[in-house]
Amino acid sequence: MATKRDYYETLGVPKNASDDEIKKSYRKMAMKHHPDRNQGEGSAAAEVKFKEAKEAYEMLSDAQKRAAYDQYGHAGVDPNMRGPGSPGAEGFGGFADAFGDIFGDIFGQQRGGQQRGGRQVFRGNDLSYAMEVTLEEAAHGKDAQIRIPTWDACNICHGNGAKPGSKPITCTTCHGHGQVQMRQGFFSVQQTCPQCRGTGKIIPEPCTTCHGQGKLKSNKTLEVKIPAGIDDNMRIRSAGNGEPGSNGGPAGDLYIEIRLKKHDIFERDGDDLHCQVPVAMTTAALGGEIEVPTLDKDGAGKASIDIPEGTQPGKTFRLRGKGIKGVRSSYPGDLYCHVTVETPVKLTEHQRKLLKELDESLRKGGHKHSPSEEGWADKLRGFFS
Repeated sequence: MATKRDYYETLGVPKNASDDEIKKSYRKMAMKHHPDRNQGEGSAAAEVKFKEAKEAYEMLSDAQKRAAYDQYGHAGVDPNMRGPGSPGAEGFGGFADAFGDIFGDIFGQQRGGQQRGGRQVFRGNDLSYAMEVTLEEAAHGKDAQIRIPTWDACNICHGNGAKPGSKPITCTTCHGHGQVQMRQGFFSVQQTCPQCRGTGKIIPEPCTTCHGQGKLKSNKTLEVKIPAGIDDNMRIRSAGNGEPGSNGGPAGDLYIEIRLKKHDIFERDGDDLHCQVPVAMTTAALGGEIEVPTLDKDGAGKASIDIPEGTQPGKTFRLRGKGIKGVRSSYPGDLYCHVTVETPVKLTEHQRKLLKELDESLRKGGHKHSPSEEGWADKLRGFFS
């Protein structure tokens, strides 16, 4: 009888190899020598190597068998010897884990949901809800109510999906487990039962009200707290208020997506606010004081700005701390007031006369009254020369 190769040598790992190193080496060898990947000439030798690697991993992936093998060699894990590490049905747990991993690598099989009570359960989908808020509500926060879809147990079948007078029966395909085993050569993998879709039950006579689902769609009102400082495109997570899970799985989450309404006065830039402030031509020329709006907690507030004599269009005044305190900020932002000088319209004949007199007076003073005009004239001369 041929002598068995050393299990560590078979897998190409040292005797002090970790469990992860052993598993990684086995997966590599299993994929290399798998019969489905080795057809024709050389298939017999590949199959032998595949079986050797399988046996070696079966023993070394189990802590008890590995200890027995390290101490007694092959005799310690020989089932005929019934030693302390003799393999039994309980000894294939570690092998099955790697077995499923390799099957996924070769055939692209994805793992399903979690297991609960022998059935496959699935988490519900997340839902999104777009909520429009005003700039004032975003700055100061608010408590809101929204209507979202939900599912209630059917009051006719009381949630079991069966027509009154009948009841669900155990699925004959999976025998109530909710899963079936698919085999491919040496490999097998569990999949959701196509007959009962993982529930383990078949409903011969579905409820006519819920059509066998055991639940009915409805709406519910949800209280939502909008935190102060929230900004456009931010999301608020409401755990467990998404779609219900399947087969007793957990519900998904609801994500409330904030949409900031356009404001008549302010534009938001992070924690800062910007606004255009029209200033009369005479105020810009002579100077004065104007009032600008702010977002105070008590409502629309006011602040004063001193306009210096000769203020030009585009001049920006910064009011510190008059912006918005963001949800992650320690201090509020600033308010930037951008001056736009307003030209008078619908003048009377008397006003026209006064403006013409003013214009003549200004022209006599030369460019000292219009510094920008002088620079513009110099640029034009350079352009046309």
